Amino acid sequence: MRFTPQFLDELRARLPVSEVVGKRVKLKKAGREWKGLSPFQQEKTPSFTVNDQKQFYHDFSTGKHGNIFDFLMETEGVPFVEAVERCAAMAGVPVPLATPDAARHEQRRKSLHDVMELAATFFTETLAGRGGAKARGYLADRSLTPQTQVQFRLGYAPGERFALKEYLGAKGVPVEDMVEAGLLIGGEDIPVPYDRFRDRVMFPITDLRGRVIAFGGRALEKDARAKYLNSPETPLFHKGANLYNAAAARKAAHDGAPVVVVEGYIDVIAMAGAGFAATVAPLGTALTEDQLGLLWKMADEPILCFDGDRAGQKAAWRAADLALPHLQPGKSLRFAMLPEGQDPDDLARAGGRGAVEEVIGAARGLVDVIWSREVASGNFATPERRAALEARIGELTGGIRDEVVRRYYRQDFAERLRLAFVPAGGRGGFGRESGRPAGGGFASAGAAWPGRRPQGSRPPGNALSPGLGRGPYQVASPHLASSPIMRGQRSALSRREALILQCLLNHPWLLHDRLEQVAALEFAHPQAHRLRAGIIGAFAGDSAGDDPSADGARLRAWLEKSGYSKQIQAVESALTTRSVWGAEPGAAAEDVLSTWHQLVTLHRKEHSLLRELKDAELALSEAQTDANFAWLKDVSARLESMEGTEALIEGFGESSGRAQTTT
Repeated sequence: MRFTPQFLDELRARLPVSEVVGKRVKLKKAGREWKGLSPFQQEKTPSFTVNDQKQFYHDFSTGKHGNIFDFLMETEGVPFVEAVERCAAMAGVPVPLATPDAARHEQRRKSLHDVMELAATFFTETLAGRGGAKARGYLADRSLTPQTQVQFRLGYAPGERFALKEYLGAKGVPVEDMVEAGLLIGGEDIPVPYDRFRDRVMFPITDLRGRVIAFGGRALEKDARAKYLNSPETPLFHKGANLYNAAAARKAAHDGAPVVVVEGYIDVIAMAGAGFAATVAPLGTALTEDQLGLLWKMADEPILCFDGDRAGQKAAWRAADLALPHLQPGKSLRFAMLPEGQDPDDLARAGGRGAVEEVIGAARGLVDVIWSREVASGNFATPERRAALEARIGELTGGIRDEVVRRYYRQDFAERLRLAFVPAGGRGGFGRESGRPAGGGFASAGAAWPGRRPQGSRPPGNALSPGLGRGPYQVASPHLASSPIMRGQRSALSRREALILQCLLNHPWLLHDRLEQVAALEFAHPQAHRLRAGIIGAFAGDSAGDDPSADGARLRAWLEKSGYSKQIQAVESALTTRSVWGAEPGAAAEDVLSTWHQLVTLHRKEHSLLRELKDAELALSEAQTDANFAWLKDVSARLESMEGTEALIEGFGESSGRAQTTT
C-alpha cells in the first residue's frame, strides 16, 4: 500500500475540506458549515455544503459526497494517487516513499524534471529572440499564431552544437544530468557531449501533470537526417507509455470533450485550435498497449483519426488488432478516416471545426472496421472460402479476453455472415457472379475507406428514406437529413446556436469560467465557428487594461471593427423573437447562468442523439434486425421528445425582475 491510513488521516487533519474546495467553489460560512453553489451542475440556490469538523462535503443537488481526495478526483479528473499528492503539496507534508531506494529514485526524477523545465525555458526564449526568426517563419507558415505557440510552449533549438549545454551549465546543471535527461548526446566514443537537438522547432512533451519529460524536434533544413527527432528513453520518458498533449487532453475529456487520436504534433495543435481540446498523438510509433490504457482512462471510446490513404487504413487495422484482446464492457475504439491526401492540420485549416466534425461524426465502430477488413478484398464464391472467412472471424473474436464482450462480438459477426451469404434473391443477396457478399457493408478496391458502399448502391430492403444517402452514410431519415449535422453550411444558422452566441455577445463574462466549454461546443454552421473564434480571440487578447470582452457593448464594437459584422448579423437574423430573456443584455447573472446551462445541455444532447441516429441508421442499413429497428425507433423517440424543450427557458428572468406572463 503506497499510503498508510495514518498518513491519509494526517492529511485530512492538516488540510480543511473548505480550503481544498474553496479553490474551486466560492464558500460562505453558515454556522458550523460552509455553503456554496454546486461545482457539479448549475444551480441558483446553494445546495453544496462543507463540514470541516466531519471532514466531508455533500452536494444535495447531485447526491455526491466525499472527502478532500474525492473532491479532487471528481472535479479535476485525476486518479487517487495524484489527488493525495496534490493534497500533500497543499499541506506541506512530504509524500512517503516505499523504500530508501525509491526515495533516492524519486529525488533523482525531481532533479531531472528541473533540468527539463530549464531546457523548455531556453527553447521558448530562443524562439522569441533574434535567433528564432526562421523558426517563427515556419510556424507562421503552418498558421500557428503566437498565442498558440505560447499555449503549447513551442520553442527553437539553435544550430550550434553547444548552445543548450552552455545555457544549462551556467545554471549549475551537471553534464551528466543533461545526458541522462536526453538533452545531450554522449557516450564512451564521444569525448565531448553535444546538444541532441539543433536547428529544430521544439515541442515539449509532458506527463499527465504537465511536467516536461521529453521533447520532439522538427528539422528546419530539408536535408536533415531525420525530419522529426524525439528524446531517447530516459528515467522520465518512455515513448510507448506517453501521449503528446495528454495533460490538457485529460482535463478537456473530464469536461466532456471527445478524445481524438491523430498522428503528429502539428495535427494535435490544429485539432485543438479547431475546438477539439482532448486531442493527443503517439510519439513517433504505432499505438501501444500502454497508450491504449491511457486513452481508456480518458474516455470509453476514443476516436482514432487517420489519413484516408492505404497507410491510414493499415494504421487503423493495426490499432484494431491491438485493441481487440483488451476490450471491456463499454470500452472500445472508433475510427474516423480523413479525405484522401489530407491530414488533420490540412482539414482544420481548410474547413475549420465544421469539416473536422463531419469526419469525426462519421467515425465507425471497431466491429465495423474488422468486418470491413476481412471482407474488403476477398472472393467468397465457394463454400470453402466462406468457411475460411468464418474461421478467421472466429479466431479474431476468440482472442477477446472478456467473456461478455467476446459473446456479443460473436453474435454480431454471426448475424453479418448470415445476412451476407443468404441465397440470391434473399434479403442479404449473395452474389454468385461477383463472389462477394452483397449488402455486407464493404467497398470495391480503391475506396477511401473499406466498408463504404460503392457510390449509387443502396442497402436492400431499406425502409428509410431512399435518395438521402449522401456523405459518410448511405441512408438518412428526414430528421437526420435536415439536422444541423447534415445541413452544415447549406443551412441558416440554427436558433440554438444563435442563442448561445447571443449569450456570449451580451454577457462575455461567461467566458471567465467556461472558456474551454465554449471552445468545445459543436457548431454546425461556419459563421458560428468564425464568430466563436472572434469572441474567444477578444477574450484572450486583451492588453494594457483594454479588455474588449469587459462588457457586451465593448465586445460588439471590437468584433465589428475586426470584421465580424456579417457573423453578428447572422445571429440577429436567426433570432426572429426575443423571448429568451437570459440571453438579453439586461438579464441578471443568475438568469444568464440558468439560460446558458439549459442551452448548452440541450445543444450537447441533440448533437449526441443525432450522432447516435446516424449510427443506428447505418446499423439498420447493414443488418435489418429487430434489435437495430428497435434502436432506431428508440433514438428517434428521444429526438422527438427533445422538440419544444427550449420552452423551458422561457420562465427564466425572475432574478432580473422580469414580469412573468400567465395564460
